[in-house]
Amino acid sequence: MDAGAKAKNEALGPEAVRAFLSDNPDFLRGDPALLAELGLRPDAANVVEFGPAALARVHEAHRRESTARRQLEATARANFAAQAQTHGAVIDLLESRNHSDLARRVDELAQLRFGLVAGVVCLEGPERTPAGWRTMVEGQIDMIIGHQNVALMGFQPTALGLFSERAEQVKSMAMVRMALWEPARQGLIAFGSADEHGFTADMGAELVAFLARVVERTAERWPVL
Repeated sequence: MDAGAKAKNEALGPEAVRAFLSDNPDFLRGDPALLAELGLRPDAANVVEFGPAALARVHEAHRRESTARRQLEATARANFAAQAQTHGAVIDLLESRNHSDLARRVDELAQLRFGLVAGVVCLEGPERTPAGWRTMVEGQIDMIIGHQNVALMGFQPTALGLFSERAEQVKSMAMVRMALWEPARQGLIAFGSADEHGFTADMGAELVAFLARVVERTAERWPVL
C-alpha cells in the first residue's frame, strides 16, 4: 500500500485539520463552495465573516443554553419554595394539641400550603385509631405501596379510598409509610393532588418523608385513647 492510500485510510483529527488550515490560510478563501457550505463568506478586507447559516447556528445554540438556564432557575426556585413551605408546615404540626388536631393540621397544610386536594394520616390494625385518622386493615399498607417500599409517588387506584369524599378529585398521590409507638403500629401519611402530574414516579419523596417523620414524633406525645 503506498503512502497516499495509507493516508486516505487514516482518520484526520481536529489538530491535523487546524494545523493544515494554519499553514494554508488561503485554502478556505480559495474555495467559495466550501465557504458557502460552512456558512462563511470573505468580505472585502479578505477577512472571513459569519454568514447567515453560521449565525443561525450560533443563535440556536444560545437559545438552547438560555432555555436550559431558565429551566434550571425555575426548578431551583420551585425547590426552594417547597422547602420553605415544608419548614412552615413542620412548625404547624409541632403546635398540634392532640391526635385529632394533628390530623386536621396535616389536611389543612396540604390544601393551604401546597395546593393539594387533601392530606390524611392513616393507621393499621384492629386496635383503636385516633379521632380524625383513617383506619386501615392489617397489611393494607403493603397492598397499596408494596411490601418493600417506604414511599410511593404517582397514582395508585387502591389508595383512593383513603381520601373519602374527595377521592374523585385525586389524580396523583404521595404516600410514605410510618411506624408509631412501641410496639410499633404501621401508619401511612398520604397527600392527594388534583393534577395527574402533581406526583410522579420519578420524583423524590424526601420532603414528604420528612413530614412523615415529624408526624411520627408528634403523634408519640400522646397515647391512643
